[in-house]
Amino acid sequence: MDTQTWDALAASMKNAYTAGLGEGAVPRPVVMPLVRGELVGLIWLRPVETGKDALTGIAQLSNIAAAAGADEVVLAWETQDVAAACELPAADPAPCLNMVHATKDGHTLHRFPYTEQALDRSPGDPAVVEPRWLPAPEPQPGGELIPPVRAAVDYSFIPLEIDHPSPFGVTVVLMEEDGYSVRLTEAFAL
Repeated sequence: MDTQTWDALAASMKNAYTAGLGEGAVPRPVVMPLVRGELVGLIWLRPVETGKDALTGIAQLSNIAAAAGADEVVLAWETQDVAAACELPAADPAPCLNMVHATKDGHTLHRFPYTEQALDRSPGDPAVVEPRWLPAPEPQPGGELIPPVRAAVDYSFIPLEIDHPSPFGVTVVLMEEDGYSVRLTEAFAL
């Protein structure tokens, strides 16, 4: 992945977190598969129940990447949000936007820690916060990934065996039916 693409994806995730926190919640985990350097789209986690369903839901983010034959994926998630949903201990730094860039040959973990800063509101308005981004630690080649993210990364590069004339198209439809939010780029639109 070239630097310009990475910077655009990281900036879009930071913007999504700023908007989400302004509305009272961080965005759900999202995977961004790429084929030959071209973004397939953004696939956001479906609504999940705490525990096993969250673990499974995050791992299944890999389905469209696998169906598209992705050669790279970027997966983004928030430390505390995913730890709570999956009933896992939250690692430091927290709160933190995490982004992993992966290929079938390995991955690099990028962390973007932040603090939540309250915005001035009128009395009676709900409290709103925005992230104040802290200095990011150096990217970690091979950095430790929590189990559902590790599974999503690994499964992204295992071709799906679907007996259908359009494995990619049917995978998109099935994931949307399951509640995932799928936003494909024009090049991959059905």
